[in-house]
Amino acid sequence: MTSATDHEQEREVVQYLPADADNFFSSDKVHTLKVTFRNQYTMNVSANLVSLKNTDTTVRRPAIIIGHPMGAVKEQSSMLYAQKLAEQGFVTLAIDLPFWGESEGQPRNLVAPEHYTEAFSAAVDFLASQPFIAPRRIGVLGICGSGGFAINAAKIDTRLKAIATISLYDMGAVTRHGLNRSKTPQQRNAQLEQAAVQRQKEFDSGEGIFLDYLPGQPDASTDPVTREFWDFYRTSRGIAIPAGQPLERTQNRMLTSEIRFMNFYPFHDIETISPRPLLFIAGDQAHSREFSEDAYRRAGEPRALHWVAGAGHVDLYDRVGLIPWDRLYTFFDTHLNQVDEQ
Repeated sequence: MTSATDHEQEREVVQYLPADADNFFSSDKVHTLKVTFRNQYTMNVSANLVSLKNTDTTVRRPAIIIGHPMGAVKEQSSMLYAQKLAEQGFVTLAIDLPFWGESEGQPRNLVAPEHYTEAFSAAVDFLASQPFIAPRRIGVLGICGSGGFAINAAKIDTRLKAIATISLYDMGAVTRHGLNRSKTPQQRNAQLEQAAVQRQKEFDSGEGIFLDYLPGQPDASTDPVTREFWDFYRTSRGIAIPAGQPLERTQNRMLTSEIRFMNFYPFHDIETISPRPLLFIAGDQAHSREFSEDAYRRAGEPRALHWVAGAGHVDLYDRVGLIPWDRLYTFFDTHLNQVDEQ
C-alpha cells in the first residue's frame, strides 16, 4: 500500500464484489453523450445523456433525470440506472451535483443543499430545450441522498411529473438526529460548536478540514454502516482506476459545510407534490429504511412503497439481481409514456 498526504492519499483497491454487483455495467444498446448546462447560479452542471442507439430524434420521448448518492459521482450507481432505463426507450440524464465530479463548484465536495436541489430543475431546463424530448413527460430518479434533493426540487418544480427514489436518505434528518434518532441533543450541540469553531479557523487560515467518513482499511471496530459504505466506495466494486493512481475521494465532505444539512427538510410539504406520483424503493434490511417509511407516510396520493426482500442500503446501488427493474420500468412507463402530452 502506498501513502501520501491530504486528499491525494493513494490506497490499495481491495476486491469486494457480490456476485451480482455491476456498478460499471456498459450497455452495447445505448449511446452516451457528455453534456453541460448552466444552472441559475451560472455554474456548469455536467451530465451524461443516454439513449438507445439510432434513436429517431424527430420523435419526442420521455426523459428521466438520475441523481447519484450523496457524496458520490454519476459513475457510481447513476450510470447503471441511466443505461438500464435507456434500454427501455427512455432518454436519461445522469448528473453530477454541483461541487462534485465533473460539475463546477469550489471548494470541491462542498455541501450545498440549495445548489443540489437547483441542479434537478436545471436538468429539466436542459432536457425541455431538446427537440427530441417531450417536455411534459420528464421524471426523476434520486438514489440515496439525491432522493431527498429530487423530492425537494419536485415540491417547487411541477415539470417533474414522476418521482422515484432508491435507498432514500434524508440528509437533514440524519445530520440532526442520527440514524434512528440515536444522536443526543448534547451531541448535536457539540457538532454545531465544532463547526462554528472550525469555520472561524478556516476564515483566518484559508485551510479547510475534510471529514473522511471511511477508513483506509476497516477493522473489528468498524461499525456495520461504515463497513457497508466502505465496501462500495473504497474497493473495486465502486471505483475503477488505473493501478497506482489516487482513489477518487468521494464520501469526503467539509465539516463546516456538512452542518448546513441541519437546516435541510426535504420531506416538509412533500404532500404538495400530489397528484404527481411518488415511488419509494428500499431494501427491507436497509439501515436507511426509516427515511423511505417517513417520506411515504407524509406523501400524498398516488404513492407507493416497494420493499426489496433481503436487500440492504448499498445493495440497491449496483446489485442488478436485487434491483426491481420491472417495478421501475412500470412506474415510469405508466406515468411518462402513457400520458397525454398536452
